[in-house]
Amino acid sequence: MIVSILITILIGALIGWLAGLLMKSHHGFWMSCLLGIVGSFLGWGIANIISLSGGIIVDVLIRIAGTCLLIAIVRAIMGKKF
Repeated sequence: MIVSILITILIGALIGWLAGLLMKSHHGFWMSCLLGIVGSFLGWGIANIISLSGGIIVDVLIRIAGTCLLIAIVRAIMGKKF
């Protein structure tokens, strides 16, 4: 159980870090984790709605796109500070 939670946090951090690089967003490790995890679910949900599926590479790209979308939404709400 603890190992799966740690893996989820690490994957979320990686996805959040990659999306932060693409969006030129500057936030800390924990915010990267949070954005990566929530953005991954957002991307996964949108992909399921439009019936988009594929291998591991497509899955990672969908999750990064979902996190980028989440960063854009947060920026629209909070302004350019984020």
